[in-house]
Amino acid sequence: MEDAFYVTPADKETLDSLFTPFSSIGTHRMLITAGYGVGHSQWNTMTASWGSFGVFWNHPTVTCVIRPVRYTYEFVEREDLITFSFFPEERKEVFEICGTTSGRHTDKASAAKITPLAMKPGAIGFAEASVVLVCKKLYYQDLQPEHFLDKSLIRNYEKNDFHRMYICEIQGIYQPREKK
Repeated sequence: MEDAFYVTPADKETLDSLFTPFSSIGTHRMLITAGYGVGHSQWNTMTASWGSFGVFWNHPTVTCVIRPVRYTYEFVEREDLITFSFFPEERKEVFEICGTTSGRHTDKASAAKITPLAMKPGAIGFAEASVVLVCKKLYYQDLQPEHFLDKSLIRNYEKNDFHRMYICEIQGIYQPREKK
């Protein structure tokens, strides 16, 4: 795996060159993944189009939200690390499959034709990704209906399945090496 990816520090210049904050997540989407190994039952991933890049406590961060009903939530709760994987435009079917298929019942890697890799112990990314961010969870907060200042946003929670928000420190950036 080390030979297949460049590992770069999560410095501001590198992050600024790789991501556009609104389209990287909101338009192109990302996979949120957690697990402890590459076996089918050892990890899970989900598509996300809500989240943000920023700085918290002087650390570069990704903030994401996950509904407790999602299978990935169980893995994220259990693990210290989360990865955020971004794919080239020609692989957009990955997001459709991983966003509409439950890992409880399906091998998402086989269905989406992606290869899970241990980026480092406890951090699972994908060989086909253009960029994988390995992040450490720093903080979580459950969204609560009484805290919404714009009450019209509650319409996103018809089942009262409010997200849990995670703030995660970016610890490493993995990019595939050019194939020779």
